[in-house]
Amino acid sequence: MKELTHWINGKHVKGTSGRFADVMNPATGEVQARVPLASKAELDHAVAEAAKAQPKWGATNPQRRGRVMMEFVRLLNRDMDKLAEALSREHGKTLPDAKGDVQRGLEVMEYCINAAQMLKGEFTDSAGPGIDMYSMRQPLGVAAGITPFNFPAMIPMWKMGPALACGNAFILKPSERDPSVPLMLAELMQEAGLPDGVLQVVNGDKESVDAILDNPTVAAIGFVGSTPIAEYIYGRGCTNGKRVQCFGGAKNHMIIMPDADLDQAADALIGAGYGAAGERCMAISVAVPVGDKTADELIKRLIPRIEKLKVGPYTAGNDVDYGPVVTAAAKANILKLVESGIAQGAKLVVDGRDFKLQGYEDGYFVGPHLFDHVTRDMDIYKKEIFGPVLSTVRAKTYEEALSYAMDHEYGNGTAIFTRDGDTARDFANRINIGMIGINVPIPVPLAYHTFGGWKKSGFGDLNQHGPDAFRFYTRTKTITSRWPSGIRQGGEFNFKPME
Repeated sequence: MKELTHWINGKHVKGTSGRFADVMNPATGEVQARVPLASKAELDHAVAEAAKAQPKWGATNPQRRGRVMMEFVRLLNRDMDKLAEALSREHGKTLPDAKGDVQRGLEVMEYCINAAQMLKGEFTDSAGPGIDMYSMRQPLGVAAGITPFNFPAMIPMWKMGPALACGNAFILKPSERDPSVPLMLAELMQEAGLPDGVLQVVNGDKESVDAILDNPTVAAIGFVGSTPIAEYIYGRGCTNGKRVQCFGGAKNHMIIMPDADLDQAADALIGAGYGAAGERCMAISVAVPVGDKTADELIKRLIPRIEKLKVGPYTAGNDVDYGPVVTAAAKANILKLVESGIAQGAKLVVDGRDFKLQGYEDGYFVGPHLFDHVTRDMDIYKKEIFGPVLSTVRAKTYEEALSYAMDHEYGNGTAIFTRDGDTARDFANRINIGMIGINVPIPVPLAYHTFGGWKKSGFGDLNQHGPDAFRFYTRTKTITSRWPSGIRQGGEFNFKPME
């Protein structure tokens, strides 16, 4: 049985707590490795060592730090296939999805190459008589990231890239479900030239999370996961005086107007609703067609597309549309919510409950599901399912469709499909959600813009990547400078106080 490690001071370190978690192969249901779960003492040791390494890294000029990021990007491209295979083996997503996971993290690392530009301060000449005023951005010290299972490459890079580029040391606590890729990223960072101790990877569970929240040396924490845990981390971290950004659950709506290209909308819903088995915080899980005619035509187009979806292990290559969900518990929860939808009166148009894959009967595969006539009071509408389940909510008017997205407790992402510019503009201006797509089903901003949801999808004032990340991982210092003026006499300056 393979036993994984922590990454401390530039090398693999065995766990000493005596506690382990199983790392499963979601396609087969078999245990493929064990990962150590750190104790508070192990976590505190990693933080202390990071604090020792940070001052020298923080004093390295931003351009040189950017060069480390540049080399890291080169190494990511070199090892793309290796990273994707390791990711798929533990998470279950297809190889193209796994490469996309790495690629979106890589793009944030590319943005971090430009650290010198992002860290420039401001300067005002002659703010007063003989007075200059300027500001500088300085690292916080030690920051930490607590990252989820569904993007084990992308989200760790979204967190550690800006933090390191800003001159901080970083503690990464990845998901214990698929920890191999974060450890591989640490190895590549060392190869790229990052000094030992500046990046520590500590595997663990709630004990490690609480140790991060309570450690006085950790100045900032970034988290992505479920909303209840986001609220817990945000509350406890802020109480302990830390800078905290937390991103939680989602229930993303896509409004389909009567004038929309319905084939385009149906294709978009297939990718956005079922890609990566629906295990994405930006997945579209609710379709809101406006008018019964639009709904009927949309359903007519969706059914054959859904029935053609191929579900299987990542080893099947490009012939698979999506793979298994991450755990047996996740599969059970999805199917439980499907049953609740039926019991509460939704119409199950495509039924994936009996899906079985020959040779992989013990894997965590879930067939695709499509519901119609879903209402606001149903659990499948209110809760984040995080699986290959698309719910259709019929709206009579645009205003009613808008209200579904605006009234929901989550506000991560949303989209509208229409040919009408006025409708699209009104939607973008009025909707109370953080990321908007107009004829774009998954509106994930590129690395040089910022990513973040509203309402119960996001906690904290600053978002992930883009300029906000450099603000989050630095503090601003403002200097007011005054030098006494002098009059040159006999080759020397005689200084006198300013009047």
